[in-house]
Amino acid sequence: MSSGNFYPSVPPGGADARTTANVIRNLVDGKSNNTGSITLTANATSTTLTDTRVGANSVIVFMPKTANAASAMTSLFVSARGTGTATLTHDSNAATDRHLEYVIIG
Repeated sequence: MSSGNFYPSVPPGGADARTTANVIRNLVDGKSNNTGSITLTANATSTTLTDTRVGANSVIVFMPKTANAASAMTSLFVSARGTGTATLTHDSNAATDRHLEYVIIG
């Protein structure tokens, strides 16, 4: 797993108006820190996604990056979620290029 781009956020204690406006502008433009990438484990029926942003109620949306990853989408589902981890269940395939990007919501 690798996380996506890093965009500035507002610290818990708050920030000045310019920083806050910049963060809001980025969000309106679709720039947020909730993306990453993963490669499905070859010759296995599950892959563990480890990401501190995942929670028990997170929704995880996938986008295939290769033809083999697109083929895996017919059997791919999130079979478990917890704090910082999700189990992805999928078909067993020898392909090592089943690369996906994902978005975590919630």
